[in-house]
Amino acid sequence: MTFSWTEHRFAGGALALDVANSVILRADPARRLDRFAEPEQIAAFAEAAMRLGGERDRFPTLVSPGATERPLFLELREAIDDHFRSSVAGGADDGKLARFFSASALALRVFPTQESLANATVHSSLSLLSGDVRERLRICANCGWLFLDRSRNRSRIWCDMAVCGNRQKASRHYHRRKEAQP
Repeated sequence: MTFSWTEHRFAGGALALDVANSVILRADPARRLDRFAEPEQIAAFAEAAMRLGGERDRFPTLVSPGATERPLFLELREAIDDHFRSSVAGGADDGKLARFFSASALALRVFPTQESLANATVHSSLSLLSGDVRERLRICANCGWLFLDRSRNRSRIWCDMAVCGNRQKASRHYHRRKEAQP
């Protein structure tokens, strides 16, 4: 697969965002779904990320955390999501950056090899801190996932046009037609 310069330039951070987005409907406690609720789900994610992930060339081998390290990995996920979501929303830091760095440092000590999913996630998340990439971080208007806006004019509001963008456009069309009917 060949990437354009722009796609390659902003490929960093894809793994970290995929990990953060492993909680579906995070803002809706009644419908919230954690894709890492079971340890085997993390292992399946690591395998899929090696084959399909945006940073598969950078992290060709990913080993999921063991049962004792799993809570540390989940804390890393939550710290990444909390910090970057707050940053995009323009909220106060309230120690979120410190939590992110603390979770990252602990993960690097516990998972020293780059083949570790946690180690790779830390490296991926650190690439999101650079100014140009950070300015392109967004929260999807439909599902609430974090994503990188790779559009030239930086105006994208959906994580994926095929799913969230299509749903939003269909909803707007439905409501316009409904309002136009007598």
